[in-house]
Amino acid sequence: MDGAWNACIDGHAPDQIDDVVEHWQRERPDLDISALGTFARMKVFVTALGSKGDPLEQYGLTSGDFEVLAALRAVGPPCVLIPSQLSEKLMMSRAGITNRLDRLEDAGLVERRLDPADRRSFRVGLTERGRVIIDAAFTEQVTRFARLAAHLTPEQRQHLDDALRTLLGAL
Repeated sequence: MDGAWNACIDGHAPDQIDDVVEHWQRERPDLDISALGTFARMKVFVTALGSKGDPLEQYGLTSGDFEVLAALRAVGPPCVLIPSQLSEKLMMSRAGITNRLDRLEDAGLVERRLDPADRRSFRVGLTERGRVIIDAAFTEQVTRFARLAAHLTPEQRQHLDDALRTLLGAL
């Protein structure tokens, strides 16, 4: 019987990634590739989340646009931050934030105004249209994630959260 079929654990059937891992184990027995399947599955999963059928598409948003709008909305009324705060929250460069803000401002979803406390800086805030769109898009995303998470037991979700938190800390 094929080695991938022997890879069944906890009643799960082997998948294409098991085949890839098996081939690499055969070709490179000198390497410990035990983590290959885990990280390959994470990559496939994240790619699939962003593929067609993404609910953000119906709102004309990219995942980056969504992140900016969500960060602004999450701070609560009046949903305003300065670009350096957005940069910090989203773990992005200021140049990357500027590009996203330009796009969102052109779409009428955010507006930039001079900071009355510091005329050298400006504040970014959601427009009413931006708030309506992020509320709808966020509802869709949360619903989508809940449907996916329902395939896991509460213990599996906790283990996954803990493992990902540990891996993110290692970066």
